[in-house]
Amino acid sequence: MKLRTATLSLLALLSAILPARAEDPSAYPTRKIRMLLPYAAGGGGDVVGRLLADGMSKTLGQSIYIENHTGAAGTIGTKMVAASANDGYTITVGGMTTHVLAPAIYPKLSYDPIKDFTTIGRVGTSSIMLVATKNFAANDIKGLVAMAKKGEAIQYGSWGVGSTGQFCAEILMQQTGIKMDHVPFNGIAKLAGDLLGGHISLATLDVATATPLVKEGSIKALAACGERSPSLPDVASYKEQGVPFDRSLSWAMYAPAGMAPPIAQKLSAALKDALGDEVVKQKLLALGITPQFVPGEEQRDINARDIAAWKQVAKDAGIEVK
Repeated sequence: MKLRTATLSLLALLSAILPARAEDPSAYPTRKIRMLLPYAAGGGGDVVGRLLADGMSKTLGQSIYIENHTGAAGTIGTKMVAASANDGYTITVGGMTTHVLAPAIYPKLSYDPIKDFTTIGRVGTSSIMLVATKNFAANDIKGLVAMAKKGEAIQYGSWGVGSTGQFCAEILMQQTGIKMDHVPFNGIAKLAGDLLGGHISLATLDVATATPLVKEGSIKALAACGERSPSLPDVASYKEQGVPFDRSLSWAMYAPAGMAPPIAQKLSAALKDALGDEVVKQKLLALGITPQFVPGEEQRDINARDIAAWKQVAKDAGIEVK
């Protein structure tokens, strides 16, 4: 009896100190999945994430719930994803800022955008919109350049130092020779709110945030940084307005590094299914995002090449966060 009791006690002790056996990848998913988004609720990235979460849950047979963790141009929430378990129950949607531009401006970035993530696949491409209040003097890049050359002081807002919005404005200044003062905001929702309130007159917004505001006439769009947006087809791109820039700006889905290949493949297949759904496709297009699935490994290689190119832009502009 004493031996049996001692054996049971030893088994209980071992079960307490040894990690639980990992879930069988073939059974994944068996519970809810967390989509941790480094964007403020209501912003463009948040809207995209929620749309994909709904679409992917149909294929996966499990619900995907959202957590928003903002700050430091999205790098805080992205770091949280990198530090999460790689069991397939934490995923994120990353934009240019979090996975391509951050390593160009943060010399001590707390995560490696390539090594610390499993790339699930590309979501699509989009633009950054240069927008202004309705009474802003310029209606396009030509008008903005004319204002600057008259000596008018011009301020513009972006959703943070090192954001894609700041990079787009810096490229505009580099190519046209004008000067604008940067006003960084803590999140795109705050920036959009201050633009609507007239507290700042010129800003860069992601196309998902800008599109409904431009369409309802609350603000106006001067140019698209990147490709001409399908949601705002009347707004000419930088290149069409004489600024030599046509680089693709992509959204992609990521998970922590080291994920079991069968789990990554299931998530990738669910993402591809969601992007192929006509309702999801039309909603993304309405947000200014052109759905374009690219497999994870291919997108990872594209990111690695883009990081090197954008580092040069950051160096020329002197963009660095210490």
